Amino acid sequence: MKRRSFLSLGAMTAAATLTPHVASATTKDIKLPSADTVHVGGSRRIEIGGGHWVWTKKVGSGSTKVLLLHGGPGADHRYFEGFEDFLPPNGIEFYYYDQLDSTNSEKTNDPSLWTIERYTDEVEAVRQGLGLDQFYLLGHSWGGLLAIEYALKYQQHLKGLVISNMAASSESFVKHVSKIRAGFPESVRAELEHYENANKTDDPAYQKLLFEKLYKVFICRLDPWPDPVQRSLDGWNQHVYNVLQGRSEFEASGRMKGWDRWADLPKIKVRTLTMGARYDEMDPEDMRKMATLVAHGQSWISETGSHFAMYDDQQNYFRALLTFLQG
Repeated sequence: MKRRSFLSLGAMTAAATLTPHVASATTKDIKLPSADTVHVGGSRRIEIGGGHWVWTKKVGSGSTKVLLLHGGPGADHRYFEGFEDFLPPNGIEFYYYDQLDSTNSEKTNDPSLWTIERYTDEVEAVRQGLGLDQFYLLGHSWGGLLAIEYALKYQQHLKGLVISNMAASSESFVKHVSKIRAGFPESVRAELEHYENANKTDDPAYQKLLFEKLYKVFICRLDPWPDPVQRSLDGWNQHVYNVLQGRSEFEASGRMKGWDRWADLPKIKVRTLTMGARYDEMDPEDMRKMATLVAHGQSWISETGSHFAMYDDQQNYFRALLTFLQG
């Protein structure tokens, strides 16, 4: 039998085999979304000015809406994936968003765009693009810095603010992480200094020390790390991090240096929740203090969690967050 005839016969046989299954389906068994648009699972590109764009994604549906600001700087939305199991079941709609030069968004590779002021205005462009108003803004770590900045400039659009695992100044952060470092064995401190003095903080040996002595204790205490956290940090744009933060977690020598909003916190008038943890890089006492300085603040501190208390003290983290969002 010729190959063409064999293939034709095979196709006819497959069609005959499949036909009864297709015919058995009825219209009432199929649920389709509306036909007036192309459906993309909630993903959208938002134009943010200057010809640039960022990626966003809507998850869930509800009258309470939350926009998430990821940390890093230069990480991405993926470490927030655990929110999918907690917010939508409680009727809360939320939005992922990768900041410029992060995973799903445009890669400009232009350090002149990596400033606190421009990223703050980027959040407002995203809000406008998504059509959000009277929404909750949740910022974690570096995203918490942006959340503070956004509230000070655009709080008329906010229903509430969540500052998760971020102090109100870079000096506060460095002070606390330096205290953590002082508790390391002398040999570890000496090795860290060796690489720092040689300006080799990107050396795998230095990064391994960071992971073993800092990240495993004060970033996420689970072993192994949850998949969303691991994938997010695997895709971390270190160039953005270096420009804004500096060489490592032990310093703020980049554009975040000198950032301080302690005196401005009383200007934030919307309901605010600060969230911290006993084993965080950020001092939990700073989280408590921040809540007393904003006009309508409250704080929640995990007794067992770390910087990613959303995973290593998950039930308590989301119980506190949901209570605030539904309050």
